[in-house]
Amino acid sequence: MSKRVPQEQYEKTFSYKFKRWLDGTKDPYLNEVEMKPQEPFCESQQDVERREEYRKGMRERVYNLDRNAGQRIFRKFYSVFSVLFCLFLVAMLLAAVSWLPSFGEADNPVNNEVSRRYIEKGLQETGAVNIVTGMILDYRAFDTLGESHVLFVATCTVLILLRLDRREDMEKYQSNDRLHEPKNDVILQTAAKILVPPIMIFGIYVILAGHLGPGGGFSGGAVIGAGMILYLNAFGFAKTEKFFTAKTYKRLSFGALACYSLAKSYSFYTGANHIESVIPLGTPGAILSSGLILILNICVGIVVAGTMYTFYVMFRKGGY
Repeated sequence: MSKRVPQEQYEKTFSYKFKRWLDGTKDPYLNEVEMKPQEPFCESQQDVERREEYRKGMRERVYNLDRNAGQRIFRKFYSVFSVLFCLFLVAMLLAAVSWLPSFGEADNPVNNEVSRRYIEKGLQETGAVNIVTGMILDYRAFDTLGESHVLFVATCTVLILLRLDRREDMEKYQSNDRLHEPKNDVILQTAAKILVPPIMIFGIYVILAGHLGPGGGFSGGAVIGAGMILYLNAFGFAKTEKFFTAKTYKRLSFGALACYSLAKSYSFYTGANHIESVIPLGTPGAILSSGLILILNICVGIVVAGTMYTFYVMFRKGGY
C-alpha cells in the first residue's frame, strides 16, 4: 500500500504542476520568464522638422510647374513622343502579325523538329537528365546569358533611381534604417537562426542538382536570395554587411557573368549543333556531368540571389 504524500511535498511534484496546467489553473510561464518591455519610440522635434522640410523642398522642386521650366518642356515633349511611339509600336506589331504563318499549316513552328530533338536527343547531346535545364543552358545558353544580363541591368537601373548619393541624405536616412522595425525581436531572430541555414543549404542543393532534376540557377538563386532577406530583417545591416556588401554583389555578379560568357564562348570555335564540343559530358545522373551546365547553373544562381537581395535593399533604404 502506497504512503500518502504530504500536500506541500505533493505540490512540488511534476504531476501536480502538470495537472494544474492541464486544468488551466496555472500558467507555468506566468511570472517565471524575465520580460523587459521595449522603450517607446520618441522622435525628436528636430528630426520631424528636418524630414518635413526635406519633403517640402523636394515637392517644390519637382512638382512646382510654374518655376520648373524644364519640367514643363519635358511634359510637352513627353506627350508628343509617347503618342508617336505608341503608333510606331502598333504599326510594327501589325506588320509582324501579317507575316505569321496561317493557323494549321504543316510548317508552323509548333510542328517542326526542334521540340522532338530536345526530347529524343537531349540526354545524349547535353548529358542533362533534366530536359529543361539541357535546353536553356546548352541549346539556348546564349538566351539565358541575355536573361542574366537583363537582371544585372535591371539592378543597375534601380541603383541609379534609388541610390542616395549625397552624404547628408545617407546620414539622414540610412542611420535610422531600423527605426520603424522591431529591435532585437527574439522570436524573429530565433526563427531566422533556425530557418536560414536550411534555406541556404536547400538553395545550394537546387542549384547543384539542376541538371539532375527539377531546379536550376534561377530557382535556387531565388531561394538563397529569400534566405538573405530573412537574415537581414532579423539582424539588420550591421551583421549582414559583415559578409555581403555592395562591393561583394558587384564582384560576384561581374565574375559570374564573365565566367558564363567565357565558358560558352567555346561554341564559337567548335561550332554549333552536330559538331562535337571539347567539353566532356560525363555520366548522366552524376553530379559532375552535363559538361558546363553545372558551372552555368552556379553562375546564374549567383546573379539571381544577388539581384533579389539588392532589389530589396535598394527599395528599403536606397543603398547598403
